[in-house]
Amino acid sequence: MANNKTGFSSSFGVVMAAAGSAVGLGNIWRFPYICGQYGGAASLIVYLLFVFLIGMVLLMTEFVIGRRSGYAPEKAFPALAPKRPSWKLVGLFGMFTCFLILAIYLVISGWTLGYFWESMTGTLASIADDGFADHFASFAASTWKPVLFLVVFLVFTLLIILGGVQKGIEQVSKLLMPILLVLVIALCVRSLTLPGASKGLDYLFHPNFALLTWKGILAILGQALFSLSVGMGAMIVYGSYIPRDSNILKSATWITVCDVAIAVLAGVAIFPAVFAAGQDPAGGPGLVYQVLPVVFNSMGTVGTVFAVLFFLLLSLAALTSAISLLETLTAWLADKGMKRNLAAVLVSVAVAVLAIFVAYSFSGGPLSYITLGGMNIFDWVDKLTGSYLPPIGALFTVIFLGWVMKKEDIHDELSNHGVLEISWFRVFYYFLVRFVAPAALLVALLADLLT
Repeated sequence: MANNKTGFSSSFGVVMAAAGSAVGLGNIWRFPYICGQYGGAASLIVYLLFVFLIGMVLLMTEFVIGRRSGYAPEKAFPALAPKRPSWKLVGLFGMFTCFLILAIYLVISGWTLGYFWESMTGTLASIADDGFADHFASFAASTWKPVLFLVVFLVFTLLIILGGVQKGIEQVSKLLMPILLVLVIALCVRSLTLPGASKGLDYLFHPNFALLTWKGILAILGQALFSLSVGMGAMIVYGSYIPRDSNILKSATWITVCDVAIAVLAGVAIFPAVFAAGQDPAGGPGLVYQVLPVVFNSMGTVGTVFAVLFFLLLSLAALTSAISLLETLTAWLADKGMKRNLAAVLVSVAVAVLAIFVAYSFSGGPLSYITLGGMNIFDWVDKLTGSYLPPIGALFTVIFLGWVMKKEDIHDELSNHGVLEISWFRVFYYFLVRFVAPAALLVALLADLLT
């Protein structure tokens, strides 16, 4: 059923590209923060259960849909269920989600690239410890800095997409993912050698089940479900590029392992340094832009190098995720008959316009007075894309695979047309897809709506 579009050349390329999509800014700051806040090793155990039993199942689901159909989401669903063409709406929903996520992602990635530049030029090192909050507020509210850096970041992303699937996405991912791993390990080594670093490890890994509240479990579930870039169509597109002889289970396992490993290593790199400098480990994005620069400055000259490496790491993690988002939208238009390069340019221009609007709506920005539901546009889009749209998309996706798509087609795709032994299919995967994953997604959605 698959079309003849150019795909990844190898299983390694699949793993690197999809792992790059999964590893993003949330892995670097949100995962360690959640683990530390909700019981350290206790929350880590729960996270591992969720990510491998539910998150990876969602990843495999999107891979199956993508490879079986050979299309981006809008065409993929009706291609696999031709008597139910209305399922194309789920694909369109994914494209809408992807577009909004890419817009706000460009804004945050622009901040990160800007801080990388300021760490390179010494600007961050010249700021007093009590001035970083004001500096970030000024940077984010500037009329030109956020726009300049988000556009530069978008240009880098676009150039990679214009290189094509194999020579662009695959080759760049094969280069960037190992570099990202080396950088995070180097930061870990330096962080662990700081005086008082053991407090940071204790914050992350000491099992404290008293802190593992129901709210914490839901937060961990949300992180596990959405850290693998599912629910927005990206992995359906990447699935359509997977070679026919690649083992989907093996690829999904390696991608999940890479995603978890980078997240854990990021925590090891960040929190020992934070505790060594006597800073508050809480704060999410504020930790990255307001607390960590204080930590870097406390290290003296070495801190400047640390800052450069850290913001380079963040920028690379952001880039690998942005590539998959832009490629998803490009593939969608290409499936409609538009030339690939033209599609990539048009999407980039459209998303840049929205991203600039979102950037200007951030707190203190020139458009921050515009509100929806009591929130500025930035916060509204962030809430919509972070809490609602991806889980809704993922819910419909697993319902489609578990209750609409033919069971024998799923088995055929996972077994590579009978070549692979998949005794786990009926008792493990199919049960999780039909019952456990939908239930978990519904619980996460309802809990967020009711709290």
